Formats: sequence, C-alpha cells, structure tokens
Amino acid sequence: MAERRVSRWYFGGVASCGAACCTHPLDLIKVHLQTQQEVKMRMVGMAMQVVRSDGVIALYSGLSASLCRQLSYSMTRFAIYDTVRNTRGSEQKGPMPFYQKVLLGAFGGMTGGFIGTPADMVNVRMQNDVKLPPELRRNYAHALDGLIRVWREEGLRKLFSGASMASSRGALVTVGQLPCYDQAKQLILSTGVMTDNVLTHFLASLIAGGCATVLCQPLDVMKTRLMNSKGEYRGVIHCVMDTAKLGLMAFYKGLVPAGIRLIPHTVLTFIVLEQLRLYFGIRVITT
Repeated sequence: MAERRVSRWYFGGVASCGAACCTHPLDLIKVHLQTQQEVKMRMVGMAMQVVRSDGVIALYSGLSASLCRQLSYSMTRFAIYDTVRNTRGSEQKGPMPFYQKVLLGAFGGMTGGFIGTPADMVNVRMQNDVKLPPELRRNYAHALDGLIRVWREEGLRKLFSGASMASSRGALVTVGQLPCYDQAKQLILSTGVMTDNVLTHFLASLIAGGCATVLCQPLDVMKTRLMNSKGEYRGVIHCVMDTAKLGLMAFYKGLVPAGIRLIPHTVLTFIVLEQLRLYFGIRVITT
C-alpha cells in the first residue's frame, strides 16, 4: 500500500491569495499600461510615476479587491478542477487524459471568471484610481465598499460588466495553468531524473505561467478596458474595434509586465499549493 495526499477544495484559493500579496504591484502596473489609450510609458516609467505621485504604498492600491477576487475566482476554478480530477483519477486508477484536463480547466476557469467578475472589476478600478486626477477618483475604501457602491450607484448589472470577457479569460488562463502544470509535472517526473520536490514544482509552474500569459493577454486587455470604462464602449465588439484602431500590438499592451506578474504568480501559487497539499492535504491510501 502507498499513501499520497490530495488537495482540499479551498487550497487553490488560499495559495492564490498568498501569491497575490507578493505580485500585486506588478498587477497594478499592468492595469495602468493596459488602460493607456496611447503608449506613453513603459513598465519602469509607469512604476516610477505611481511612486512619485502617491508614494510606495500606492503600489498596493486595491489589494483587498485582489484578495477578494482570488477568494472567488481562483478558489472556484481550483475547487472544480481539483475535485473532478481527483475523483476521476480514483475511478480510472490513473491520471486523466490531457484533453479531458483541458476541457475541465476551461469549464472551471469560465465558471470562476464569471463568479469573480464583481471583485475583478473593483480591483481594476481601485488599481487605476491612483493615476486619475483627484476629482475623477472613485476612492473606494476597500473591496466591500467598492462592491456596495457600484451596486447602489450603477446597478447590479454593472457589477458583471465584462463578465463574458472575464469568463473567457478565466478559461484560457486556467487551461494555460492547471492542465499544463499537471502535464509538465508528469513529464518531468516520468524522466526519473527528478523527484516530487520544490524544484519540480518550480519548473512545471514556470512552463504553465508562460503558456497562460500568451493565451490570455488579448482577452486580458479587453477585460481591463471594459471594466474600467465609464460608458464609452457599447459592448465587447465596440471595445475590440476601438482597440484595433491602435494596431495589432494594442492587444498585447502590457505583455511584459503581464508575464512578469503572471509567471511569478503562477510559480508562487503552485509552490504554496504543493506545500499545503503535502502537509495538510487529504490522505489517500492506494493499493
């Protein structure tokens, strides 16, 4: 008999929150770059402007909304993926085929993206507030304040502005992260050169982070623009057409900071997740 440990349904959300606390400044810079109508600044210049204007603490604007998003979006997608994968793995006496993992990841990411849309929108607005003139700032005190104010001032429907884009992005980034991480980890272990340790988790999550960044960047740009808009877009198609006027590369605005944020976030998430699984996961005895 052999013993292994599997993740509990909420481990993904907890691990994502831990990663978000480290990578939030990079996420904030990414949002600022994506909401430029014209490319005026690069990553370092934008970071310096934020610090000069509002101080170092401004790099953590919207952290409460970011954590709220991880507890809704990431917890949902990880819970769906891990629960179904572990159940199917036990029934089939082996790992799921990769294509099934891709389909499962897409479904989990789409569901999580929709559920996390309100917190995601407030997160984008709070991050973008610091670069607006004082008279145009929304000045949400925290994530809950932002959610309540949007509901009261703009209606329940506004809370789900950009939900289709967020769901689509959630599906793509989850496919890039979870199935690709599983597959990369499986391939690394199959070589027999490395064991199930932190280095293996690091290499597999590095590959997954790169895949997720390339897959989701165009949708990430659209989602950010829709969520930060004040009514200038009539819908997704209008937003796409308006962005297309700036050229093809407009859909990849902030690609470098997106990668610099998403890849470390993915690496940290899976390293924390694996440690939670190894030390606090559910014990499973196999014969």
